[in-house]
Amino acid sequence: MVKKLQKMSADKKSAPQLTGAVKESAQQIWLAGLGAFSKAQEEGGKVFETLVKEGLSIQRKTQAVAEEKISTATNKMATMATDITSKAGHQWDKLENIFEERVAKALNKLGVPSAKDVDALIARIDELNRNVQKMSAKPAATPKAAPRAAAKSAARKPAAKRAPVARKSA
Repeated sequence: MVKKLQKMSADKKSAPQLTGAVKESAQQIWLAGLGAFSKAQEEGGKVFETLVKEGLSIQRKTQAVAEEKISTATNKMATMATDITSKAGHQWDKLENIFEERVAKALNKLGVPSAKDVDALIARIDELNRNVQKMSAKPAATPKAAPRAAAKSAARKPAAKRAPVARKSA
């Protein structure tokens, strides 16, 4: 079209034709623009819907990838937390054992019997009680000799003094 217009402008005789051709060209450009606008309006809705569908698909894919990454990171953090808790618990047990040993040593230095000492004393008392029961179960040889023997043994052994028990008043 441009070449046709240039040829016409070269000829002086075709000036009226040139004006008509310019008008016709402008009219065609105007109509092409209107056609493009109309086509864009028709196709615009379809294109918009297609873009929305593609955007939704991309969003779902990226959301799935993001959730997978978050899940992986959460699992790693949970594993690390479990390991740290286990190590801390082990260290806490060591610290508790050291503390118990030191308290036991301090109490021992102060003369306070340990739980093992008390258990040993209880076992010894139980054994002595059994022996006393066995001895008291035997019949006396002579009825008159038994009271004298008991009196003699009581005279030989001094009575054990009990220490008064101090009680805290609340």
